[in-house]
Amino acid sequence: MATISDVLAYVHERTELDLIAVTDHEDVTGGLRARELAAKRAYPFEVVPGVEVTTLQGHLLGIGVEESPKSFRRVESTLEMIHAQGGIAIIPHPMSWLTRSLSKRTIERVCALADRSVGFDAIETANPSPAGKVRARAAMALNAGRWGLAETGSSDAHHLPHIGTGWTEFEGTGLAALRQAIDGRTTRGCMVRYPSVSEVGYGQVAMGLAWGYAATPRKMAVGLTKRWVRKR
Repeated sequence: MATISDVLAYVHERTELDLIAVTDHEDVTGGLRARELAAKRAYPFEVVPGVEVTTLQGHLLGIGVEESPKSFRRVESTLEMIHAQGGIAIIPHPMSWLTRSLSKRTIERVCALADRSVGFDAIETANPSPAGKVRARAAMALNAGRWGLAETGSSDAHHLPHIGTGWTEFEGTGLAALRQAIDGRTTRGCMVRYPSVSEVGYGQVAMGLAWGYAATPRKMAVGLTKRWVRKR
């Protein structure tokens, strides 16, 4: 619900983040533009383009990708598309019933596969949003006891005050160091209190919910329109 310029300024002025990922629903364009603008303004933090893809089984984060994977494919297919670009695949808000999320059954099915190209790289264990918190303890316990994935934190920010309320700690700086830490299972998900509805503003939250739930259908429709125009 904020412009790219406002997001970058907020990160610079109000947080201590040195690496951020912009992960709009179904569309990597925002992340690509944010990276370009951050470079032009010489911000001291790195911007990584990403996307939150809706698979048939639920949402999946792709970090460090240059193109948007196709939506509404099986999660295994989406994992292949993310990894084919050298991206990092992260399970967001695992098992949450408040938004489209990968279920325990789906996560276990994929974790049982021997093919790394269709495997998860990490799981979000620190997401202070309501959707992230509702099943966080269960996800942490299952990951510790069975899945063994690298743990990450994300703010799941839809409004400026959310930015930086969830983050991932790791040794070093930059995307290459993050990849290494995820591969070595040495990342740590961290979070602080999520701003309340009253702090963000009731009107802003209402608009954000409406905008968010319409994001996937809207972007799917735009994609279909673009393909139809190209065919014409």
